[in-house]
Amino acid sequence: MTTSDIFNYYALISEHVWAKLLLAVALYIVVTIAIEFVLNKVVRRVCAHTASTLDDHIIDILHSPVYQTVILVGIMHISIIADINPGFTAIIVNTGKSLTILAWLVALIKIRNFLGQTQTSWREKLGPDLLSLVLKGIFLVLLFSAVANWFWIWDIDLTPVFASAGVAGIALALAAKDTLANFFGGISLFLDKAYRVGDYVIVDNSERGEVVEIGIRSTRIITRDDVLVNIPNSIMATSKIINESAPYPQYRLKIPVGVAYGTDLDLVEGVLLDIAAHSDQIVTQPFPRVRFRSLADSSVNCELLVWVTDPRERGMQTHLFLKEIHKRFSVEGIHIPFPQLDVHLEK
Repeated sequence: MTTSDIFNYYALISEHVWAKLLLAVALYIVVTIAIEFVLNKVVRRVCAHTASTLDDHIIDILHSPVYQTVILVGIMHISIIADINPGFTAIIVNTGKSLTILAWLVALIKIRNFLGQTQTSWREKLGPDLLSLVLKGIFLVLLFSAVANWFWIWDIDLTPVFASAGVAGIALALAAKDTLANFFGGISLFLDKAYRVGDYVIVDNSERGEVVEIGIRSTRIITRDDVLVNIPNSIMATSKIINESAPYPQYRLKIPVGVAYGTDLDLVEGVLLDIAAHSDQIVTQPFPRVRFRSLADSSVNCELLVWVTDPRERGMQTHLFLKEIHKRFSVEGIHIPFPQLDVHLEK
């Protein structure tokens, strides 16, 4: 068969609409079979030899929109060939384009959700809070892009909408300036990573507690009294924040102790270190230590420095250490002085 014969056959088919329709249907069946072969026989075999299962799940998600796209393109092509009515054909074509965008929007959202739930490396690098913000931003971008394309497909002029939205946006910004300040404050907190959920923080040397939620508008802290404190992010972004859980989760306790003058300080140091060595909540690195701080009016003051596994244990471990120190000092005969005043009367 020569090239001229092919053109003759094509010219003959072009004269008959039904022949062109059958040829189009056959063409899209062949395309569907080819895609099925490429996806299942080639791409999946390549993905099976990779160490990660991420590519396999992405192929599973993209399987449906690829077939839906082929079917919708075939329907649009056939409607153009049939050309029953220009208006009706335009509606079918625009509907097909809209459904194609919808199919890919759903697929991309599924991929976004899958990556957010399974990629622990991203969660460790970004943190759960920043990752949540990024995923929400991706969702909004995808949704906005789809809506914009739908308007463009159906030839809807957005100029009046944007013009009115500009005026309404100014009024809305003035009315919701506090909300916007909290929103941008939350973004700055996410980017700075000053604290995370589960950290123990002190805000402006007043509120101390565990961070239980970091939202777009506010941060929630639960105190040691089991009181939930809701602090706007605009305040958190401009406040002095002491993160007791960073950069390491261990927290150092300082147990102040005063002993009487004349006491064997080596004995005091040995007793305090022995008490720390027998505590289950104390970490071995950094190791406990004793530091003598001052020669006060009535006592020699020192501190037992130990590291506990969690800032939550600060109050309880201080309580236990003070009890044990008082008990051991009584056994060892170490006197803990208290302030007293001697009055001398002269005749």
